[in-house]
Amino acid sequence: MKDTEYSKEWVDEVISKIKHKMDWVSDKSQHKIPYTTIDGIHDDRSGYNPSNDNADGICWWTNGFWGGMLWQMYYQTRETKYLEYASRVEEKLDGAFLKFHGLHHDVGFMWLPTSVASYMITGNLESYKRALLAANLLAGRYNPAGKFIRAWNDLPEPNTDTDTRGWAIIDCMFNIPLLYWATEATSDPRFKQIAMNHADTVMNTFVRPDGSVHHIVEFDPFNGEFIKAYGGQGYADDSSWTRGQTWGLYGFMMSYKHTDKQEYLDTAKRIAHYFIANIPDNAIIPIDFRQPQEPAYQDSTAAAIAACGLIEIAHVVHDFEKAMYLRAAVKLLKALDEQSIDWSDNCHCFLKNGSASYHSTQHHQSIIYGDYYFMEAMFKLKGNDLYFW
Repeated sequence: MKDTEYSKEWVDEVISKIKHKMDWVSDKSQHKIPYTTIDGIHDDRSGYNPSNDNADGICWWTNGFWGGMLWQMYYQTRETKYLEYASRVEEKLDGAFLKFHGLHHDVGFMWLPTSVASYMITGNLESYKRALLAANLLAGRYNPAGKFIRAWNDLPEPNTDTDTRGWAIIDCMFNIPLLYWATEATSDPRFKQIAMNHADTVMNTFVRPDGSVHHIVEFDPFNGEFIKAYGGQGYADDSSWTRGQTWGLYGFMMSYKHTDKQEYLDTAKRIAHYFIANIPDNAIIPIDFRQPQEPAYQDSTAAAIAACGLIEIAHVVHDFEKAMYLRAAVKLLKALDEQSIDWSDNCHCFLKNGSASYHSTQHHQSIIYGDYYFMEAMFKLKGNDLYFW
């Protein structure tokens, strides 16, 4: 089988492996909210200490993905244990609301895969209230002068610029679907207006002419003027952090699905064309498309997220375009399946070789959102994913 082709049998085989692994891993980690693995065992970010606002605990930005995996599994299997475990994650996240100072713009990542998913499937009104509370927190970060959503609170790192009042980041394209959902759920247009204003700002200031994107853009928080762009988790200020490309690629597709605004689809396609043009022959995605050849750092999570976005684009474009996006998505997923997956019982995660950032001290590790997006992409190929974005 060629890299760009796939069969129903291959999709079913991979999904069967996902279901088998999740069956036993979910039992072992039913009381956890994992981010990565330590010696193959899920860590746990669910600790709640009301005297400590450290965002690495219950407020950690990835804390929704484990719940999202459990909801995807419940949607696929209707096994009640997944509903029970997912609900437990959602209840644990209540501690993040109480801490508050540890929360940033990433409340979309946290409560879309948990509370919004729960409300979609079960109609649980407590989930509805949690999701709407998170949406109000996100809307409260909106800067009307610059028409952007502030990303982080002031950074605690020493010897760095800790004033982030004017910072926005490409990742927030995945958070603003929480605002679209809030308008759809309440009929209050304010949430959608904020989301679209932010998306327009990102479209006009983050996306370069070639389709690559900045990670961080700083605006004057008082008048909204552009100040500068930062490399952030990529290699350098003018480089091309691959996961950032995927936040833009799939993120603008999400905004298009909620608004039907053609410019958002056009932007998603422009970023996708850039990404596709830079996929290496072996389909192993680096942390940054403009990083040095050595060390050859890679980020499997970027490949999984890109595949999700490419499949979504394929759903809405003309027939003569579909094949290009689908071929690229399948090439990425097959490369992950063949080179970056651990289906054994030696590791709780199944996607290996993820990297949070280029200049991190640790690379090529398991990261929970890598597992989540690989799972979502395979369910998309099957045609039965749970879409809560």
